[in-house]
Amino acid sequence: MSHRETSMSPAELGWIERHLLNDFQHGLPLEPRPFQIMAERLGVSEQEVIDLLRRLQNEGFVSRVGAVFRPATVGASTLAAMAVPEERLEEVAGVVSGYPEVNHNYQREHRFNLWFVATAADEEHLRRVLGEIERRTGLPVLYLPMLEDFHIDLGFELQWT
Repeated sequence: MSHRETSMSPAELGWIERHLLNDFQHGLPLEPRPFQIMAERLGVSEQEVIDLLRRLQNEGFVSRVGAVFRPATVGASTLAAMAVPEERLEEVAGVVSGYPEVNHNYQREHRFNLWFVATAADEEHLRRVLGEIERRTGLPVLYLPMLEDFHIDLGFELQWT
């Protein structure tokens, strides 16, 4: 769930935006200047890639651009859930999304209706962030650390028609 609404439709995206969204779901270049490498592959400038990604993020098409590491290899991470009164869902989702440690959040049809993934440099920092979310919202956070690792590839070929 995003607290931002998009004003653009997918049909309004140009070819560069479509390639940015589709082609770089995997294999973001691990280089000092990854956007320069992306730009070279697309035949545009590095600044244009940065500006377009920022626009796509502002429009709600992209929530985050960055590396995703296998859990428990770098830092600490957890799945978390909250039972949020319906009338506060957008407000609380906005608070949760405001933390750089939160990768994404989404709504589910369940008593625990707001779920999110949080990552931090270490377990202490992670728990501090979850505690701060609890204090700011006045709602408990259900901490669901991973017990068994399953790799699910969330990338998929985008269809534009």
